[in-house]
Amino acid sequence: MFIKGVSKSFGDFTVLNDINLEIKKGEFFSLLGPSGCGKTTLLRIIAGFETPDYGAVMLEGTDVLPLSPNRRQVNTVFQNYALFPHLSVFENVAFSLRIKKTPQPELDGKVKEYLKLVQLEGHAQKRPNQLSGGQKQRVAIARALINEPRVLLLDEPLSALDAKLRQHMLIELDQIHDKIGITFIYVTHDQQEALSVSDRIAVMNQGDVLQVGTPHEIYESPATDFAARFIGETNLFDATVASVEKLDKPPVTEYMAELNIPELGRIKVTTVDPVKPGQNVSFTIRPEKIVISKEKPVTKREDINHFQGVVDEPIYSGFQTKFYVKTLGNVLIRVIKQHAKYSDEGPDIVWKDSVFLSWSANDGYIVGIKYP
Repeated sequence: MFIKGVSKSFGDFTVLNDINLEIKKGEFFSLLGPSGCGKTTLLRIIAGFETPDYGAVMLEGTDVLPLSPNRRQVNTVFQNYALFPHLSVFENVAFSLRIKKTPQPELDGKVKEYLKLVQLEGHAQKRPNQLSGGQKQRVAIARALINEPRVLLLDEPLSALDAKLRQHMLIELDQIHDKIGITFIYVTHDQQEALSVSDRIAVMNQGDVLQVGTPHEIYESPATDFAARFIGETNLFDATVASVEKLDKPPVTEYMAELNIPELGRIKVTTVDPVKPGQNVSFTIRPEKIVISKEKPVTKREDINHFQGVVDEPIYSGFQTKFYVKTLGNVLIRVIKQHAKYSDEGPDIVWKDSVFLSWSANDGYIVGIKYP
């Protein structure tokens, strides 16, 4: 599927601004962003429930925008399930086949097949009000899939579920995708959902696509300040490039940059972007990349950044502890320490401890170049 130059405004408000995306056949593709960023409007345009001001939506070589929703070979799973309350599970799933006047033996076989796919074989005669939220969502998925669409659109399908059920349904949704192999386009504001199941993610904000990439690329190499802040936790600073040295690492051209950060001082970071001294940039370092210790690290490596600070707030979460450390420059840095061993009965670093923070130049990232 190709989305080409799609724009949409409501009055003077631009919801989508020249969106261009390629979504591969069979891919689990997520549209990720905060409320109001345009992701649901884009999904509704693909489905045929909204008409763009400009652009095209190409499915296997055909622009589907002139086609009515029922002729686009796409189906939608909605956040609120949209089940018929007066019909049984069986009849909800069979509804579109009855509209097509599918012969009863074929209809019975297909409904049973898709109820088995979503693990609801024993619930065929129940009404929606007799089902849990997760079961209702499975019915909605089966009803959408029974039409054998080329693309399944999912509009925040798990947001009404509690956290544990949401995680369970995510796994089931991913397994269903693997079994049937069609294209899934998944809309969510939940970064963990998108990172967990997506082959690729489009990060959106204020009607623009800011970055498209794999979960690893999006998390480890954010393209903008917004992507760095929105995907996971991070420490983000404005900085100025002080010096740049080209590293001899063929076939990749890489640079060692020294940045001046007012709150921290000088830090080193590797980058593939050809930055120049004097340029203003943004620098990010993820909390889990930072090593925290009571003792000063002993190393001869020149690419390690060192800072001192005081623990302002430790937050113990069982499997990890998050520290807010106030540096000598009076800035808070978030640090996450994982508890991977049984012997880690609890944090040995506590409130008001003096600590040392360190990280490799390879673990930081320049997320945006700002020209003076």
